Amino acid sequence: MGHEPTPSLLAGLRARTPSGPVSPSSPGFWRSPVRGPWFTAVLGTVLLFGMTLLFVTGLLSYAAYNPDLASVNDKTPDKGLLGFYLFDWPTDPHWLYRLIQGLHVTVGITLIPVLLAKLWSVLPKLFALPPARSVGHALERLSLLLLVGGALFEFATGVLNVQLEYLFPGSFYPLHFYGAWVFFGAFVVHAVLKLPTTVRVLRERGLREQLRTHDRREPVPGEQPVLVEPEPDEGSGLVTPRPAEPTVSRRGALGLVGGGSLLLFGTTAGQSFDGWPRATALFAPHGGAEPGRGPGAFQVNKTARSVGVGADRTGEAWRLVVTGPGRTVRLTRADLLDLAQHSADLPIACVEGWSTSDQAWSGVRLRDLAALAGYAHEPPAVLVESLQLRGAFRRAALRDNQVRDARSLLALRVNGADLTPDHGYPARVIVPAAPGVLNTKWVSRLTFGEL
Repeated sequence: MGHEPTPSLLAGLRARTPSGPVSPSSPGFWRSPVRGPWFTAVLGTVLLFGMTLLFVTGLLSYAAYNPDLASVNDKTPDKGLLGFYLFDWPTDPHWLYRLIQGLHVTVGITLIPVLLAKLWSVLPKLFALPPARSVGHALERLSLLLLVGGALFEFATGVLNVQLEYLFPGSFYPLHFYGAWVFFGAFVVHAVLKLPTTVRVLRERGLREQLRTHDRREPVPGEQPVLVEPEPDEGSGLVTPRPAEPTVSRRGALGLVGGGSLLLFGTTAGQSFDGWPRATALFAPHGGAEPGRGPGAFQVNKTARSVGVGADRTGEAWRLVVTGPGRTVRLTRADLLDLAQHSADLPIACVEGWSTSDQAWSGVRLRDLAALAGYAHEPPAVLVESLQLRGAFRRAALRDNQVRDARSLLALRVNGADLTPDHGYPARVIVPAAPGVLNTKWVSRLTFGEL
């Protein structure tokens, strides 16, 4: 016969047996007293402005890449109604793309702690049962599912593309483009549904008062002040009925989120500048030390070696083929240097968010090359082809307004010296306000006309 369990053994078993709910859908499973309508409303307000800025700058960046011009630039085929906003991308101001994409990447990375904190704050809602109590509740849950999934997808693909350049060659653009529309559609629905509650909660409870006071109860002699007083639930489903012992106040939690965002901002934003700010961009692939000294010592998005361009293809045998209606001209580099030379101070700005300050480029204007191809007046769009053997944008199209701009050059020199191989020797395109990959390097052919 067995022995009866001793009282100490029973006590140990009870201590190891969970006394609260064990299912994530149970009201008391999520026990942090920091969660509540006010905490979620503060994070949601930050994301309301931040996500809107991300969406707008992202669409503008896409318009800069693919100005509804030619299929060669179109990385999102059959976009249909979603391409309604595409327009002739301007060339002024010349730093436009540098600003837009720098904001897009920097703000996106800075918002990561806010997004993660917001997702943490609404975890009880994600697991709540039943899935839908009404049509309105079902719409809210569906928007929340698309919102969370879309946000994680957009941030994950964006960060991976920034940190691991060309991770999605030929597919990143449609993935990120379609994902942005799905996410922002859910974001708008969710914002419309939750904005009245957010405004009411912030008005009733304020910001300073909530951050200034930890415990609103009358102090009890001999007791430690409570770090976090649970918020009134008011049907939000965010406040736990079984609050655990707090380890941080709401002020501390927001400080932690804000500190994380400031850290990411301070270690990323500098990639959009030259000099000492770039050295602070430790988390950015083009941050850190400047890439050497000399006229060509500034960042590149791809090296000659990485795309299969060797000295055997850029030497004396190289020719630039310029084609127009019924006319083809072949030019050596010496021929190009004999043509009228023009200068333009323009930056390089990439989709990864990094950029350089204005560099002093010199070469032949694209509109002068259009004249050689038979377009003496009103030069049209041009298809630019590169010597590169692999990688995205081996062929890229520029609009007629870009060709006509006097600062748009087939550059032969930069900062007073010949181009280096990594900067596109023997010739490259440089256009104001254009994304870096549309400033094609190692140019082999220019085809002017209808594309």
